[in-house]
Amino acid sequence: MSDMTDHERRISAALARIGAGLERLGQRAAPAAASEADDALREALETERAANAQLSERVRAIREKQETTLGALERKLAAAKTEIEQNLRDLVWMKRANADLSAANRALADAAEAGLADPQLVNRAMQAELAALRAERAAEVAELDDILAGLAPLVEATEQMEAGHA
Repeated sequence: MSDMTDHERRISAALARIGAGLERLGQRAAPAAASEADDALREALETERAANAQLSERVRAIREKQETTLGALERKLAAAKTEIEQNLRDLVWMKRANADLSAANRALADAAEAGLADPQLVNRAMQAELAALRAERAAEVAELDDILAGLAPLVEATEQMEAGHA
């Protein structure tokens, strides 16, 4: 029986040595596996950082383009407003001149009725007034067409920007 106890003791010692050896192997393998996992994580982190940098650059480029486009649109709008204001001043002046012409023609017509003016002169004055009114109307139509043509690209660009933000 002493052989059995001796064998049992020797087997237990061998198993203990095997267990210790396995632990040492596991401790050596664990840092290597951890190192491989760390390398993979570092690589994934660098990939994400690169992707983030690309996205940040794209966002910066989009903002820059948007600011440039917005600045150009604001300048165009300011120029259009200035032109519209000048056209309105011209239109007011033309209306005032036509009103004065109409008043003068009425006075001339009144004088003709009283027998103080030449009817042919009155007729020519009325034709001149009618021509002036037609010219004014044509100028107004042309002006409105110009305004609409100038505003159309601004409205379209604004609608596109609003659609892009939605």
